[in-house]
Amino acid sequence: MRYVSQSLALLIVAVAWRAAPAQVAQQGRVTLRPDSVHFSQVLNGRANVVEYRRRRAIKLTPSAQTMNEDMLAIISGTQFKDGEIRVDVAGAPRSGASADARGFIGIAFRTGAHGEWSEVFYLRPTNGRANDQLRRNHSVQYVSHPDYPWNRLRQESPGVYESYADLEPGVWTAMRVVVSGTTARLYVNGAEQPCLVVNDLKHGDAGGQVALWAQVETDAYFGVVSIAPK
Repeated sequence: MRYVSQSLALLIVAVAWRAAPAQVAQQGRVTLRPDSVHFSQVLNGRANVVEYRRRRAIKLTPSAQTMNEDMLAIISGTQFKDGEIRVDVAGAPRSGASADARGFIGIAFRTGAHGEWSEVFYLRPTNGRANDQLRRNHSVQYVSHPDYPWNRLRQESPGVYESYADLEPGVWTAMRVVVSGTTARLYVNGAEQPCLVVNDLKHGDAGGQVALWAQVETDAYFGVVSIAPK
């Protein structure tokens, strides 16, 4: 998946990573509220703090010239290899989106400094309660950019890198990602068991940044981000 860097798409809300008063650090965990997040880069879009469903949220909006790409908002100072990431997301197809839009939204981890590569877990909210069982089976997805997009993984390993979860478009959904070595697990809405387990992360066990991820046809909102490196 290709990203186009927007040199002016830099969001600084409140103050930088080390000084933001709305951040909470406890037992190695850093909690970032939407008003205090500092992005090093926002690729293919821009980020703004808004109110959504009675919560403060970061909204990703695509650049006017962007077509059929992903938005990636890289959070400053988030060097991450192993540990846990939590974030609430709400995604739905944008007004006027194509028939293939699903409200794709998720979290990227071990991301390159400028988005050159990423491991990503994302949701397809409109699939979660579809009447078509095959669509339901494609509710959550792992991809590894740039070499392993969803269509390659589905073709080469059907059913291995995607699964089912109960999702609703536009509704706040809790995502929890646990990473250790070359294994990553995705938990949705507080479930005790993961809905998707990946045992062969395509970039190995190298570290990187944490980023917010959404496809450009998604009306994308992100709440508090909590990162606990291990």
